[in-house]
Amino acid sequence: MTAPAVAPYRSPLPPARDGFPQLLRSEWTKARSVRRWSVTLLAAVVITVFVSLLSALSGSFDVNGSPPPPTKGPDGAPVTDSFPFVHQQLTGDGSITARVSPLTGREGHIAPWAKAGVIIKASTDAGAPYAAVMLTPAHGVRLQSDFTHDTAGSSASGAESRWLRLTRSGSVLTASESADGKKWTEVGRATPAGLPRTVQAGLFAATPELVTVQRHFGSTSVGGGPSEVTASFDRITVDGDRGTADDGDRGAVVDGDRGTGTWRQDRVGADPTRAAGSPDRSTRTSSAWTLTGSGDIGPLIPDADLTQRSLSGAQIGLIPLAALGVLFITAEYRRGMIRTTLTAGPRRGRMLAAKALVLAGIAFLTGLLAAVLSFLLAEPALRNNRPNPASYPEAALSDGPVLRAVLGTALLLAAVAVLALAVGALLRNTAAAVTLIVVVFVLPMVLLAGLPVDAAHWVMKVTPLAGFAVQQTTPRYDFVNTVCLPENSCYPQGPWTGLAVLCAYAAVALGLAMWRLRRRDA
Repeated sequence: MTAPAVAPYRSPLPPARDGFPQLLRSEWTKARSVRRWSVTLLAAVVITVFVSLLSALSGSFDVNGSPPPPTKGPDGAPVTDSFPFVHQQLTGDGSITARVSPLTGREGHIAPWAKAGVIIKASTDAGAPYAAVMLTPAHGVRLQSDFTHDTAGSSASGAESRWLRLTRSGSVLTASESADGKKWTEVGRATPAGLPRTVQAGLFAATPELVTVQRHFGSTSVGGGPSEVTASFDRITVDGDRGTADDGDRGAVVDGDRGTGTWRQDRVGADPTRAAGSPDRSTRTSSAWTLTGSGDIGPLIPDADLTQRSLSGAQIGLIPLAALGVLFITAEYRRGMIRTTLTAGPRRGRMLAAKALVLAGIAFLTGLLAAVLSFLLAEPALRNNRPNPASYPEAALSDGPVLRAVLGTALLLAAVAVLALAVGALLRNTAAAVTLIVVVFVLPMVLLAGLPVDAAHWVMKVTPLAGFAVQQTTPRYDFVNTVCLPENSCYPQGPWTGLAVLCAYAAVALGLAMWRLRRRDA
């Protein structure tokens, strides 16, 4: 007799899955179930904020008297606007043309960004809108306007004469140059902000200070001194409505000089306390002007990036996150849990990817909280601790560069955590992996002080330290003579370029860890 068929057992539970979402959930459960790891995350926030605030409060400046407020440009940003100005009134459309002689400096020394040329300016007030076409010793002919806009012309040397012309048509100013005064080439066009109908058209000469850097191991000396530039102008032509000429020096039509309006001599941005020692002067012959100038025209670059310094605690705060990244994988090897993990999800590469994604998310949120608190607490302290707070641009968390620096700091810390995870998977030794990560970030910081500037910048470009470039918020202008020193956390590359270098290290290390994990016993 045949036994009755028995139905096979069916579990009421749904079938298990080893998909990627399940791996993510598993790794997230592990991360939040270990109390010591939560304490580590809290320590990362506290250390980052504490170091940032300590750095902000540790410095002090002693200044005799109150420094003068900085000159503000058309957009309200601090600018430098100081130069001798020989000018005429020009109403409506018109142009100014002049031939500029080779530029010379004091005792043969001339700054690369010394300049002389023709300019149309809203007024003689410092910070007023303008456009100027100029000749420079090392950068050829340039069109600059409103302190932050720069357009390159020909590569003509400052050792040769050049014809320059600036033409106004409505609100647009067109700059042109010529080698002989006959064949003209357009340099570019500018639209200064709020240019009035009546402007001042004239000649100028200016030069930034000469800067020297002496660097020895453990110390850097930055020196500077006043500089001056001299240029002669002839064949001067001012075409257009120059208004009613006042009594005074009336330019005659001599040797091509058709500037028949009244020439006035001023110094834009004159400082009464320095007027006696200023080299600025202007002299006129029958057909030419010779100007000797100092000062400069351009954006005022602050000596410190307050936003970047307010986030400096991340350099130390990364250590707890690096330790967490290493422990996220080595703890499983030490306790033998890795076998259980690989049994539940046998695809080793996918398991490590899930760990990296969960860890990156945790580190990003932790870093974001630390960065926001650091900025809100340390940036005001840094600003109030400076001798002239008005010289530094106002910064708010909603500003584009500041928001990028804060979010970038969070991404930076997430990348460090993933890099630490990869190193931990490769070495499978907690102490060795944490030590290696700390050395990778700390050793370059120590070496920077003793390396030549070019070598230090190379280190900042090619090591994981490059990621900290994302914290920079001070705009850079190629036409402004600034000193970029490593000890001031001045990185030679752009913010996203530096962060990309660090992310590349993390991606390569994670790829190597996946490859090694597939070919190695658990």
